[in-house]
Order: sequence, then C-alpha cells, then structure tokens
Amino acid sequence: GSSRRRAACEYKFHTEFQSHEPEFDYLKSLEIEEKINQIAWCRRVGDALFLLSTNDKTIKLWKVFEKKLKVVSSMNLPRGRFGGGPATIKSLKVPVLTCRETAVCATPRRTYANAHAYHVNSISVNSDGETYLSADDLRVNLWHLDNSSLSFNIVDIKPENMEELTEVITAASFHPNHCNIFMYSSSRGSIRLADMRDSALCDSYAKIFEDAEDPKTKTFFSEIIASISDVKFTHDGQYIIARDYLTVKVWDLRSEAAPVSVIPIHEHLRPKLCDLYENDCIFDKFECAPSGDGKYVLTGSYNNVFNIYDTEGKSETSIEVSKVRPRPASTKFFGKSRGRKATSAPDVKDIDFSKKVLHFSWHPTQYCAAVAGLNNLYIYNA
Repeated sequence: GSSRRRAACEYKFHTEFQSHEPEFDYLKSLEIEEKINQIAWCRRVGDALFLLSTNDKTIKLWKVFEKKLKVVSSMNLPRGRFGGGPATIKSLKVPVLTCRETAVCATPRRTYANAHAYHVNSISVNSDGETYLSADDLRVNLWHLDNSSLSFNIVDIKPENMEELTEVITAASFHPNHCNIFMYSSSRGSIRLADMRDSALCDSYAKIFEDAEDPKTKTFFSEIIASISDVKFTHDGQYIIARDYLTVKVWDLRSEAAPVSVIPIHEHLRPKLCDLYENDCIFDKFECAPSGDGKYVLTGSYNNVFNIYDTEGKSETSIEVSKVRPRPASTKFFGKSRGRKATSAPDVKDIDFSKKVLHFSWHPTQYCAAVAGLNNLYIYNA
C-alpha cells in the first residue's frame, strides 16, 4: 500500500566505543570475555542517549552524547617558546574560546557488577524508566538505574541440590506497559508471567504458557528443540512471540491453553536433528523481533537467510542477506531492501550452517529492520 512506499529510513554511522574489556575471575579461575550479550535502550534525556550493555557478568550504563570541542583563538601574543619577541604589544587581547566542531562521546555512568554467579543472558528496562531486570541461567535480579550497589533477587530457580536441576532461564523481559509484570522463558519450552505485586520473590508465577508435546512424537531431541532461545512482547503488550529451534509461537496473554499460531521455521531440518546435535548447531540461539504494529515477526535461519511472517503464519517472505543490491521488486515485504528472496526451503545438503542470521532489531513504528549478517549490519526498508 501507499504507507509502505513512504520515504525509506536513512541511517548514518554515529559512533562506536569499547564497552567491556576482557576480565579474569581469580576466585573461580575463569576468563570473562568482553563479548556483549545484550544491549537495552533507556529513556532518552535531552540530547543524550542512554543504554545498558552486558557481557557474561557485568552490566554497564552508558551515556552517549555530542560534545562541542572548544579551541583558543584570537590571541595577539607572539607565538614562540616563551611567548616573547622584539615586538611590543600596546594592548592585551583576551583569548576567545570558539567551538570548531563536535565529537560524539561515550562515558560509563554506572557499573553493576558481582550480582550474577552465572552467565547473564538478558537485560530489560522497565516501562517506569527507573528500574531494569537482568537474568542469568538460574536467577532474575531487579535493579534501580541510580543504584549500582544493590539489586533484588526476584526469581530463583536454583535447587538445593544441583543434580536436581531440570531447566534453566533462557530469556526475560518486562511488559512494555505494566511496570509490575515481567516474563521469563526456560529451556523446557515454558514461559512464565510474573507479577511483582504478588510477592517479593516471584517464583510462584501468575501464568504459564507451555505447548505440551504429544508423548507419541517425543524423541531424544524433543527437550533440546523445545528450549526457547528468545521471547518478546509485542509493543501493545497483548501477545508474546517466542522462538525455539524449529518454530515461532505466538501467545495471547489472555489464553494459556494453546498458542494463537505455531509458525514452522526449520521443519525441513527435523530429519537432520542428529547431525545438528553432533555439530552443536541445534543449540544455536535465534532471536525474534515483532514489528511495531504487531502484525509481523522477523526471525533468522541458515544460509544467511532471515524470514518475515505474519503472526497468523499465513504469509512468509525469506530474504538472503547479501551485499548484492537486487532489483526493487525482488522481495514481497521489503520491496526496496538489500537482499534476495529465497524462493523455497533449500535442500538440507546445500545449507551452510556456519552462515547464520541470529541478531536483528525492528524499528518501533516503521517497517524498517536492522539485520546482522556477514559481519555487517544491513538496513531493510519496506
């Protein structure tokens, strides 16, 4: 429609900075990588941007802002080693500071450390703009952005005996509108919705969304492929989008009975699960991203391909991330995108499992998405 033919979003490079450095935990004799696990935007204050970034153990709050660089000008003293010279100066001219150019700076405002014994997999800023949660394999903590020395444990699934451990937390997120509600997903395929008004420790969930598998079809790989790699609320907060290895499931918050739709992503890989287990690809963590209007969901696959589905699973567009600019009509959804449409599911023998599209982000109000692939960031417009 005409709304999709609006002017494309234009992006230009803004800045880059080193968020984390490699560290070493001397107590546990473990090296902590500098690799960033997740980034979460905070509320904008004036012209400055604020964001949270985390590696496996440490979360940091960054302020990104433009700073005017001032230089001294209009000096009338002779230039020299000692500022002196044969010429006499009848009057002293006061130097003037002038702004020549601006530079983008990033400064760490706070560091939230020593709160997670296990690897941090999620951070999510609350709709109140003041608090955020961080989740690792077994716990979810609640923080106030202004206090880096104190956090509250709001979920703890660690058993007294670790041999009794049956699941781990894979992702967590605050509700976009209700600051007391959050959800967390598990490696057993369940999503728990919790209300912080019920109790300080939210181990007793308010709702659970779980698509029970038919025992007749259960295999050795069932538990692995049921593990949820990413979970997101739609922007209106009415639906949950969950990604596991083979499918995307759409849940209505008002109904725990069954998902609204189950969208097959990797059904053609089901016969090859044994091989995928051997090469560890079955553990790949694909993200999912709902569109701003909640009508579509974007998720990734192999062969540098990502897919866009309507939330009812009735339409599909597959686009190959490519540096080759295609003809404008080559894709149905992102008509002017820099990609090629993949016409059908590829033969499993032709799939390059090293080329995977795992990370992306959808613009909150427009049909515009950022996709990471081939060590580049691609912007796709509709």
